[in-house]
Amino acid sequence: MTFTSLSDEVRAFRAAYPDVRYVDLICLDIPGHFYGKRYPIDMLEKVAAGSLLKLPQNCVLLGAQGGLHEIGDYCFNDGDPDATRRLIPGTLKPVRWEQQPLGQMLISSDGTESPIEFEPREVLARVLARLAAKGIHPVVAFELEFYLFDRALKDGLPQFPRDPLCGDEDDQPNLHIERLSRFSPVLHEIVEVANEQGIDANVITAEIGPGQFEINFGHCEDGLQAADWAALFTRLTRGVALKHGHRASFMSKPYLDAPGSGMHVHVSLYDGQGDNLLAPDDGQPLRHAVAGCLDWLPHCMPIFAPHHNAYRRYGSRVNAASRASWGYEDRDACVRIPDSDARNLRIEHRLAGADANPYLVLAAILSAMEHGLEQRAEPIEPLNKNRQSGIDFPMDMLGAVAQMRHHPAVNAGLGEEFVMVYCENKRQDHLAFMEHINAREYRWFL
Repeated sequence: MTFTSLSDEVRAFRAAYPDVRYVDLICLDIPGHFYGKRYPIDMLEKVAAGSLLKLPQNCVLLGAQGGLHEIGDYCFNDGDPDATRRLIPGTLKPVRWEQQPLGQMLISSDGTESPIEFEPREVLARVLARLAAKGIHPVVAFELEFYLFDRALKDGLPQFPRDPLCGDEDDQPNLHIERLSRFSPVLHEIVEVANEQGIDANVITAEIGPGQFEINFGHCEDGLQAADWAALFTRLTRGVALKHGHRASFMSKPYLDAPGSGMHVHVSLYDGQGDNLLAPDDGQPLRHAVAGCLDWLPHCMPIFAPHHNAYRRYGSRVNAASRASWGYEDRDACVRIPDSDARNLRIEHRLAGADANPYLVLAAILSAMEHGLEQRAEPIEPLNKNRQSGIDFPMDMLGAVAQMRHHPAVNAGLGEEFVMVYCENKRQDHLAFMEHINAREYRWFL
């Protein structure tokens, strides 16, 4: 439903959900966690009517564990200033998984007088505005894989989820449709709640890992909305899973002996008349876009693999590349070209882990495709012709940050201030993670 104003949207929501007293106003930070405030719904009406909404600017800079890192003059040398946020129209929806009736609504600094340069949604908004000025209009679809675990941990480690009907562990994973039936209560509610949130979630697939599933989204002509869907989906999936006695996680590689979870992004580009820009000349622009993606990929690894665990996913035996590659109908490739007609010609970017930030992943992919179209270079050989074809990319966080930090095209495409802040955030997160000595090290050396 489309409303003429934010005030109309809030009033319609209150009429439809009279028991809701509070609304969570939420925004995604750099590591991909939601932050925000819980507002009484009558105060939300005042914000919708024009009252200023402000939150600390540095909320965006939080580390993976919620702490602040000193990055340039931010956090500890800037007085922790507030920054204006705005409500995102159309995102006020009910929250079904909480114990009390709640609502939630997305907020962002993009579109305000002083947007936060390193806010992920603002980074994507700038990229989309630049493409629109060039007459390029993306159509995007995300696919997210995730794992279900038992709600109880054992010695701090996850356990396989149990079949709600018979209590058996899901320890013999496969693609069989029966696994969808066994976990249908939680899976179906995830899709239903997603649809209620306005997310076009549809196809459910049982994946190869124990408790691993994938849910697809419809193609979306609004790149910001497509990334909103992916971000909101991760929140609701975790909430609904807990209701059903499970934990849900989008961790890239929860089990070393099972496939990792990816964020696959389908992207096609159209002009103002609705013609596919990748299709002319027997798909030559498509090949240029692929070349751009492969050129950028080694320099965007901190975005595609944002945590230490994410690098464990690459080089495994099942559809997880260890080099930048492409191919037609080839799931071993980082950039796959699905079989389609000229109208629907697109790339499927398969490298990002499911725990990556969807706004930043899409911003990097679109900027890389833009770069390729402008440079008009031909890509390396596809895997269909040469199984050894590929370009090396960094396989650890510090190496990845070093390749991203001063790359001219990436800085120009995503913004120098963002690249500086993001790389320093990831560097410090990694160093904090490495400060812990685990039990295995002691077993090896004591």
